[in-house]
Amino acid sequence: MQTAKATDIRLALASDLTIWRSFLAIAELGSLTRAAIYLDSNQSLLSRQINALERQCGCRLFTRTGRGVELSETGTRILEQVRELLQGAQQLETDIRSNLQQPVGRVTLGLLPSISSALVGRLFSHMREYHPAVQLKILEGSSGQVEEWLTDARVDLAILYRYATLPEHEQKLATVDSYLVGPAGDPLTGGGDIPVSALAGLPYILPSAPNGLRNALDAVARQDKLAVVPVIEADSLPLFKSLAEQEHLYSVLPLHAVWNEIEEGRLQAAKIADARLQRSITMAMSKSKGPARAVQVVAAAICTIVDELGRRGMWHSTAQDIAMA
Repeated sequence: MQTAKATDIRLALASDLTIWRSFLAIAELGSLTRAAIYLDSNQSLLSRQINALERQCGCRLFTRTGRGVELSETGTRILEQVRELLQGAQQLETDIRSNLQQPVGRVTLGLLPSISSALVGRLFSHMREYHPAVQLKILEGSSGQVEEWLTDARVDLAILYRYATLPEHEQKLATVDSYLVGPAGDPLTGGGDIPVSALAGLPYILPSAPNGLRNALDAVARQDKLAVVPVIEADSLPLFKSLAEQEHLYSVLPLHAVWNEIEEGRLQAAKIADARLQRSITMAMSKSKGPARAVQVVAAAICTIVDELGRRGMWHSTAQDIAMA
């Protein structure tokens, strides 16, 4: 019996894997909009791709509903085969790239603005020196936005704040104290640590709820019967810092958010000696996106930088805690 040759393989519908990746994203997310975000594409392009694919197949692959799209009977039947096809192609690419000396690819990192200022510059320098073939894409947003990007696999890595028990899939990087931040020369923030009772009755600029720090601060204020009321609410870190400096307002922030301003003598900060206002910095990794080796080296670099900044006093890194145990 003659063995079939690779040259005998004829591909038509399966020749373009990109369109099948679009099919899989829409099938798994149930929405053209969410699939477009995940694929860094746009909804109209995906719609045209799927319409063309359905014409090639000669049948409907999706049923349009008021809430999005659902797989048709044919689409459901071929879903696993498409997934296996794409996973096989991805494994081939991974095997090829694993033979390279340097990791290659773009890694998308989602994080909060207050962490971004401390990490991104150092991370870029580290990657340029040690892994120049890895490209970084940075997305800044609120905690809710970063978590949504992680869920949608729009980011490969996410850096988050947590005030309660950590989810199992997140790695704790550091413990962060909260600081009362005020203008230069302010006597309240010019000494050592302060008790939480010292927060009562001050003119604040604070983030609007819902916000992790605001929720924790409001809970402590209720428990201790303290008047901690903002005179202005904002969701802009630069605005917090400028109004604290220029209008003599106070805010409650992590030290790393005002590190440069304190070094320049523009602001002062006193640690609030209350564990209820501590938070954790965590790192979460998407399970379904990004070049694996490149993501791993970026994650390792972040851990190294967090540990280095912990030794400088910016926070208590997990590596420090382990060393002291």
